[in-house]
Amino acid sequence: MSKRRLVITAVLSGSSQAEVARSYGVSQGWISRLMARYTAEGEAAFEPRSRAPKTRPAATAPATVELVCDLRKQLVEAGLDAGADTISWHLRHHHRTILSRATINRILTRAGRVTPEPSKRPKSSYTRFEAEQPNETWQADFTHYRLTHRDGRPGPDAEILTWLDDHSRYALSITAHRRVTGQSVVHTFRETVAAHGIPASTLTDNGMVFTTRLSGGSLRGSRGRNALEHELHRLHITQKNSRPNHPTTCGKVERFQQTLKKWLRTQPRQPATIGQLQALIDRFADEYNHRRPHRSLPERATPATAYQARPKAAPGTSRTGDTHDRVRRDKISKAGTVTLRVAGRLRHIGIGKTYAGTYVLLLVHNLNIRVINAATGTLLRALTINPDRDYQPTGRPPGPTPTNKQPEPTET
Repeated sequence: MSKRRLVITAVLSGSSQAEVARSYGVSQGWISRLMARYTAEGEAAFEPRSRAPKTRPAATAPATVELVCDLRKQLVEAGLDAGADTISWHLRHHHRTILSRATINRILTRAGRVTPEPSKRPKSSYTRFEAEQPNETWQADFTHYRLTHRDGRPGPDAEILTWLDDHSRYALSITAHRRVTGQSVVHTFRETVAAHGIPASTLTDNGMVFTTRLSGGSLRGSRGRNALEHELHRLHITQKNSRPNHPTTCGKVERFQQTLKKWLRTQPRQPATIGQLQALIDRFADEYNHRRPHRSLPERATPATAYQARPKAAPGTSRTGDTHDRVRRDKISKAGTVTLRVAGRLRHIGIGKTYAGTYVLLLVHNLNIRVINAATGTLLRALTINPDRDYQPTGRPPGPTPTNKQPEPTET
């Protein structure tokens, strides 16, 4: 029996509240309140009341909760990433609402919008890597997708070949084929080079269309170069291949293919021909490269923004020679400046109070500095550091910036 029931029973049997309080080690005031509740509610007084507050002034507004659930539904139906980070990005950029990742996760869990997944290997156990420059490494792979007949029956199998920039996750080329062959790999590679320049290196698995290094049975590597290897050798491009049974080495392109196929499966009209599949792929590539926020990029930038933000690498590019190249992330202060240590001294680089609070990337090549908006890729300032002074002025006249004219990046 609960203590409440015992206390109430003892009082009802004729004992005084003072006696009952001494017997059970409780206050007489608590017994008085308990008896008043018993008179008003009856046996409900035997059970403890909830201690939860009656009001929650800091709770997320119902309209915001509904907006989070609607965004989740829209993104899932569109076949796009619908995680808490992506929803947070849409809330901040399209609805002027800021919610933490934990709050969004709680809202989705309470609404039954999250499907529990089995335990996975922790992300901290993986060795992460990322190319420092666009075109420093291109990842490539191909995957399968089943076409659909017009009457809804499963159609023939198709294959999708992807060339992806490792630094920016920019989808350089996505093409559909009946079957990916060595010649189709070389053909798409040449077209991608013509559009985006020559990369410094490539990273693929050990498929025969990419390399013959594991062919030849016991005499591995005894066969000559295949078409792609010959093309890479001709252009002085470093070829890198993952170890067998280690797909995470090419994890960026593998994850991209998962995102692509998830989007394709949500389309109401499934492709029946290679041409229709390619048309859908082109739509996805435009959305993925230019509008969809990417979780792994700074400030959830788009791949196109990240690809255009930095100088492109090229075959033979080395950042370990006589030049001093580096990248620094920073946030523009309230005074409109960022700091950079040059020649052992901290320099203050003027950008402008208009950009206070903006996250930026500083691309440093010896004394030549480029300050870029980390989210949009916009060049805010390019200058050459004057080593004889601390503050590097913007070159604009002193005083407030005119309200009818946006300040333009200056070069010094």
